[in-house]
Amino acid sequence: MTLRYENLAEHLLNAIAQNLYRPGERLPSVRQLSQRHQVSTATAVSALRLLEDQGHIEARQRSGYYVRRHPRCSLQEPAMSAPPREPTLVTGQELVLRLVKAANNPNIVQLGAAVPAAAFLPTQKMAHLSANVARYYQQRNINYEFPPGTPELRRQIARRMSEQGCPVDPNDILITNGCQEAIMLALRVVTKPGDIVAVESPTYYGLLQTVESLSLRAIEIPTHPRDGISLEALQLACEQWTLKACIAVTNYSNPLGYCMSDARKLALVELVNRNQITLIEDDVYGDLGFAMQRPSLAKSWDQEGRVLYCASFSKSLSPGLRVGWLVAAPYLEQTEYLKYVGNLATSTHAQLTVAEMLAKGGYERHLRQARNQYRQAVERMTAAIGAYFPPGTRVTQPEGGFVIWVELPDSVDATALSRRALEHGISIAPGPLFSATQKYRNFIRLNCAVDWDERVNQALVKLGQMVGKQ
Repeated sequence: MTLRYENLAEHLLNAIAQNLYRPGERLPSVRQLSQRHQVSTATAVSALRLLEDQGHIEARQRSGYYVRRHPRCSLQEPAMSAPPREPTLVTGQELVLRLVKAANNPNIVQLGAAVPAAAFLPTQKMAHLSANVARYYQQRNINYEFPPGTPELRRQIARRMSEQGCPVDPNDILITNGCQEAIMLALRVVTKPGDIVAVESPTYYGLLQTVESLSLRAIEIPTHPRDGISLEALQLACEQWTLKACIAVTNYSNPLGYCMSDARKLALVELVNRNQITLIEDDVYGDLGFAMQRPSLAKSWDQEGRVLYCASFSKSLSPGLRVGWLVAAPYLEQTEYLKYVGNLATSTHAQLTVAEMLAKGGYERHLRQARNQYRQAVERMTAAIGAYFPPGTRVTQPEGGFVIWVELPDSVDATALSRRALEHGISIAPGPLFSATQKYRNFIRLNCAVDWDERVNQALVKLGQMVGKQ
């Protein structure tokens, strides 16, 4: 249930978005807001403080609240991608293991793997809930919770999805070991080896690894850093090739950070229906938008069962718990069986811990704080790149998540750069990892959700120097 101060904050944010209150202009006073909206002064103050925490407004001593002047990013964004237009087997993923190993090395400045630092996660709250679950569910906690998973967690997920405009029956939800397994199961029930699947370009390398492991062929679809996957190019691919599925990260994609509009999500669903292919919607970053209102799901417009929805709590609550889920109603029995033969079950303890977090409201409270943290982290990293990297560098301007996609001067070889950076204790993700055909030779992806200190700052200085020397 949305609280009154949240409703008022959303009303004010919409007014700011419509330029009714411009950057630098003063908002109505607490007394004026209280009178106009018939709320208490405490509610008005809470609404203003929420917007201040999220970085939309700022308080000035003895003057009131003003719309924040967001500093414009001086760097241009990369252009829409232009990948090859033929299906290909996925290759060149050998660097990934080295990248993820670096994430666990405390001596390395971890800018490569998309893993948020502990400060961005509710670690203390999760530890408390974990201890409670171990105490209250002693017998159940040590047993398997076979597919589809714990009823408590599936009910909480169904409730949240319904609140997001996507009603789902809890019985249609399968709990998985993270979003990666959900995508793997979705692909396995709609494809066979040799089939062609469409992917965004660039796309998350984990998706490419899954495609590779299933002996599928990928066709890369041009993708814009603001609008997302090109629907025109996807339609053309459907006409030229026999596609079985399309994998798309509709909200705050990795690595571009774009969020598809409602109109484009609807058009995407209509496209897959028209061409009788399956859309696998990866929504792992959907809860991490910088705005107050959570974006919609493409699944919301699914009337034919062609959208298989995948998500997890790995980026928002805890990567180590490995709790994700899959909504694949037409294929529920098949995916349950594949889940069972693959690894029997997802951790019962982890499922119950996440269910407790959702049931007691702690998740929404955490998100309100985390969204502001991630926004500030992205702004800080982008500003550092503008200060330390050479002219010609381009950077995406995501509206959510915590990664940025950086286009370096044409002379830079990102793979060679990543090797030299690692020798200096800096981990980055080179662009070719994000392409089935190893494109994006002069691109890198950076993780912004790091504990910012002088060590990180100096790592970016060093990285900028190395880029300038190539």
